Amino acid sequence: MRKLFNEHLVEVNKEDHTFYLDFLPDFQIGSELIDSEKRTTWLNTRGLQAGLTIKDKFTFYANFFENQGVFPNYLDDYMNVNEVVPGQGTVENLSNHKKDWMYTTASLTYDFSDYFQVTLAYDKNHIGDGYRSMLLSDFSSNYTHLKFTGNIGNVQYTSIWAYMLDPKNPRRDSLNSGGRFGDGVKWGAFQYLDYNVNNRLSVGLFQSVIWSNANQAGHRGFDFNYVHPGALLRPVESTNSTSPDKMFMGLNAKYKVLKNATAYGQFLLGEFTAKEFFGGNGYAHNKWGAQLGVRGYDAFGVRNLNFLAEYNLARPYTYQHFVSISNYSNHGEPLAHPRGANFHEVLGIANYSWNRFDFSLQGVYSRFGTDPADGTNMGGDIFQSYSTLPNLHGNSIGQGVENNLYYADAKAAYVLNPKYNLRFEVGYTQRYRYIEDQAAQRSGVISVGLRSSFRNFYGDM
Repeated sequence: MRKLFNEHLVEVNKEDHTFYLDFLPDFQIGSELIDSEKRTTWLNTRGLQAGLTIKDKFTFYANFFENQGVFPNYLDDYMNVNEVVPGQGTVENLSNHKKDWMYTTASLTYDFSDYFQVTLAYDKNHIGDGYRSMLLSDFSSNYTHLKFTGNIGNVQYTSIWAYMLDPKNPRRDSLNSGGRFGDGVKWGAFQYLDYNVNNRLSVGLFQSVIWSNANQAGHRGFDFNYVHPGALLRPVESTNSTSPDKMFMGLNAKYKVLKNATAYGQFLLGEFTAKEFFGGNGYAHNKWGAQLGVRGYDAFGVRNLNFLAEYNLARPYTYQHFVSISNYSNHGEPLAHPRGANFHEVLGIANYSWNRFDFSLQGVYSRFGTDPADGTNMGGDIFQSYSTLPNLHGNSIGQGVENNLYYADAKAAYVLNPKYNLRFEVGYTQRYRYIEDQAAQRSGVISVGLRSSFRNFYGDM
């Protein structure tokens, strides 16, 4: 009974080390109520996780999941086009809409002191205080990275070097023989400096640079100009007079407006021309995205009633580059917002917990533009080349084929074991997508399952 409801499956607690091991099931079955196909959806996931600490210096965590499933039509279409399960990795398509894939995470952290630690991981990162991140999000699949973190007083500094895959640009031989040489490779360097100004205000500065392992000029590999954690990326990148790299700068801030409520926001800047920016002419190369939100807890005096409201937007072409091998993506998915660019989005999330019962409600509205049937680059698909943009001026958010997305998700769960979030869950997801001059996409899935995971995978797109 203890193992089922209160403890890890295997748990060791010694003076100089700890260890735990768990079996993580994620079994769901559901039914499509609205889509004309009325398919039965299901998920069969068997996972393991293990964690180890040695004294106060060394921390290790790893998990592994073997998965099969059948998804609603809109997710099925996404996987068929992108050949990836959102945020998890490459998918194999089997008969009768069945998908098969694996997923793993690993992390090694060593604390040199109270001020400095280093992490080697195959995992994700998320910078910001919102549900989404316009700077660096946990939407795409895991990637190998090395991370340095330093803390001095009210300042925290993080520097990340990442090795990422790009299945949309696979490696080829000089004869293009069609052999199997693996996915394309890209590199990323990310810096984030966060300063707690006082007990209410925190301000963070963000920089990133993405570059391809190889391009038309040949093999490049890791650029050691970006290896120094103390050197700012933008000055280093600008010393290359014909730089082929994708550079971003950003701002992240939060302010505690009330005892139980915090406002937060982000601003991401890719390219900027002051005259065009303030001219209001829809200049294509003014590339930026923004976020504004508020989150709180114990809302209306109700204990454990938490909420979040958020607004996100990105101008057309923001995350594109002149070749997709160096755009802002990992494993065929965006490194920031799942929608890519050329969108407005409003979302809200509420969560209430009572004893071991947990209830959540999420709603999303998004208006975005997609490319027409002839493939004209309207700025939303980040894998297009921005050298193919049709108009230098007159661009606006939502241009192209107009899309309006309405998404709602409700869940009720009873937590059987909080150690590894084992819970019995009932949920309903409804999604309407209205596409200009096309038939609307409608989906409503009711599901029930035995779930165990702290993973956050995004199906609200």
